[in-house]
Amino acid sequence: MKAIIVEDEIPAREELEYLIQTHSSIKIIQTFDDGLDVLKFLQGNEVDAIFLDINIPSLDGMFLATNISKFAKKPYIIFTTAYKEHAAQAFELEAFDYILKPYDEKRIAAMLIKLEAAFQRDQGESIVGEDGKSAAIEGAVSANRSGRINLRKNDNIIVTDVNDIYYAVASEKVTLVYTKIEEYMMPMSISEFHGKLPQDIFFKCHRSYTVNLTKIHEIVPWFNHTYVLRLKDIKGEVPVSRSKVKEFRQIMQL
Repeated sequence: MKAIIVEDEIPAREELEYLIQTHSSIKIIQTFDDGLDVLKFLQGNEVDAIFLDINIPSLDGMFLATNISKFAKKPYIIFTTAYKEHAAQAFELEAFDYILKPYDEKRIAAMLIKLEAAFQRDQGESIVGEDGKSAAIEGAVSANRSGRINLRKNDNIIVTDVNDIYYAVASEKVTLVYTKIEEYMMPMSISEFHGKLPQDIFFKCHRSYTVNLTKIHEIVPWFNHTYVLRLKDIKGEVPVSRSKVKEFRQIMQL
């Protein structure tokens, strides 16, 4: 896995490079202290990950990340910054993670484990033919790339497998997302969030709810011919509105 570091403060750059070398097998192929130099470099070189400071000369990190996010092959972006207030914007750019300075070694180490695991998963498995040559399974890569979503927990961005999501519910101007053990917050409407999910798994069962159909444990008849859904492993209940009952019955073959 190849990566670059973009950081204009030498001590921070050297510390980050040391932590990456200590806690991962990621190869740092280049370091930069100027955003414009990075953009020029990426026009002729591909990398798998970019550790990107926000406050850098020429082109700031956010502007640089916005341009990188338009690449056909998008590298993982890990923001490294002393400023919490950019977390929401980083989230919108689908950054892999958002690391605050001063660096916490355990936090960095945990992020690197997740990063390498995501990279391996996204490469897809290989099939070895009779001639001994390997071919990537493109379908698996594509499915894996669409199988992750960035969720917010406090100031951190948590890269999550979409199938770990049980349901989501609208809460004023944000959407609360529930996995088996955690609650996350998405700064968007329930409809916008639902649109980011695989439509063959998630069903918008109510104007304020979307549910993972694979997590349904029990379908309970309710008032006015509606249903309440009880999910595996968690106590939360999800309503099916009257306007969605017919479609739900068809999906679940009721």
